[in-house]
Amino acid sequence: MTDLTDLTTSTGFLDLLPTAGGGPALLIGGEAVVTGATTEVTDPATGAVVAAVPDAGPAEVDAAVAAATAAGPAWAGTSGRQRGSVLLRWAALLREHKERLAALATAEMGKPIGESRGEVERAAAEIEYSAGDAPRMSGQTIPGDQPGSLVVTERVPVGVVAAITPWNFPIVAPVRKIAPALAAGDTVVVKPAGESPLSALAVVALLIEAGVPAGTVNVVCGSGSVVGAALVAHPGVRGVSFTGSTSVGRGIAELAGRNLTPVQLELGGKNAAYVHSADDLGAVAGDIVSAAMQCSGQRCTAISRVVVEDAVADELVAALVSRVDALTVGPGTDPGTAVGPLVSDRQRDIVADYVRRGIEEGAVRVSADRPVPADGPYHVPVVLDRVTPDMVVAQEEIFGPVLSVLRVSGVEQAVAVVNDSEYALAASVFSTDLEVALTFLRGADTGMVHVNHGTASEPHVPFGGIGGSGMGAFSNGDTAKEFYTRTKVGYLRPAAPR
Repeated sequence: MTDLTDLTTSTGFLDLLPTAGGGPALLIGGEAVVTGATTEVTDPATGAVVAAVPDAGPAEVDAAVAAATAAGPAWAGTSGRQRGSVLLRWAALLREHKERLAALATAEMGKPIGESRGEVERAAAEIEYSAGDAPRMSGQTIPGDQPGSLVVTERVPVGVVAAITPWNFPIVAPVRKIAPALAAGDTVVVKPAGESPLSALAVVALLIEAGVPAGTVNVVCGSGSVVGAALVAHPGVRGVSFTGSTSVGRGIAELAGRNLTPVQLELGGKNAAYVHSADDLGAVAGDIVSAAMQCSGQRCTAISRVVVEDAVADELVAALVSRVDALTVGPGTDPGTAVGPLVSDRQRDIVADYVRRGIEEGAVRVSADRPVPADGPYHVPVVLDRVTPDMVVAQEEIFGPVLSVLRVSGVEQAVAVVNDSEYALAASVFSTDLEVALTFLRGADTGMVHVNHGTASEPHVPFGGIGGSGMGAFSNGDTAKEFYTRTKVGYLRPAAPR
């Protein structure tokens, strides 16, 4: 096993961070800024301190919004092609420093190092899409009612965007908000999660190296109740993009609504995979387990419910258990680890309590109750069979490595079970019958439906949910500009002759 000290020494990942006063710093107006208070970022696998990050307060939020506001006109006046060139340089720098960024993400969040490497690649791909979109912020021409007149629309930047990001994807999450904002001509203030702020500081430092002007992107760290709230309520903020829990998202929407500030919310999920039929149920089980256990189940698109036809349920459950019990649990720095630690002891206890409550309500644990590899926030993957739709494990987001199996008869019942949730982010259907697949695709009330594969998304495709899983324009793809720009209408008519 590689420990944190070895990883830090071998990759030098702390060298990526902006520094001042001998330690990591915030980024405001292109300058490294420190404050009087700090919060320690710890490695969830070992409890070792990775670094101490300055805590921002309302004054730093004001300064960051002022810097972004001041930088706005010049950045918005830069051509789309020039903005795209900066983004392409940024993507190249992420790939150049992939090993160090991956090591940093694993150190502060705990996910397996292979997943962190994949996260860097995904972030670079999303940046590249936004770079290509930057020159394409096109509008319309509309014939006017009056002779000789013309009406035009154009997309213009919204202004300063507050980007509030979660801990589970410390590299992709800030990139997914910063890149389309910059492509549209906006400026940004990023507030990363307290558990994993270092990756956000590192990727923005690389963005500055790529050539983004000072103040165009700023990073303020601290608690959501202080820094996040001050940012959302700030009158200088013209849009809030938030990824996180549904409960926090509701509060952000309410707070932003007082200023009539538009919000883009990517929230929780209770994603289901409906298994109707397959030529190879083992392959289906592999797809489901992969989608369920990546990031130790701590991602909004993780499959957490398996809705399966009675006729194939026993065979599928056996295949799921076989694959889940073969997953190696351990530190994310170990190359053989498939399931890393959860982000904190608190999260581990929440997951354990859900498993206990599920069994108390009648679910049957069919996966092995094996010991965890070491002290720390580890939880072995779990498969619960004989789950019914009313059980807590079928209704609430667990955010951990737990699969609940619900047995049904027919696609109509499957659709009803899948839709019996406040969450509506993603769903999958596995079937050899196209009619069944299309029935499910049309009936599942979710933002995304995947046919014959897990819930993996792609970097150029719109991403989002509805209901308790999201609000506002979807991120990624051609929908991103719907949030990061606004439509301006111009009525053109020749001047009247003298």
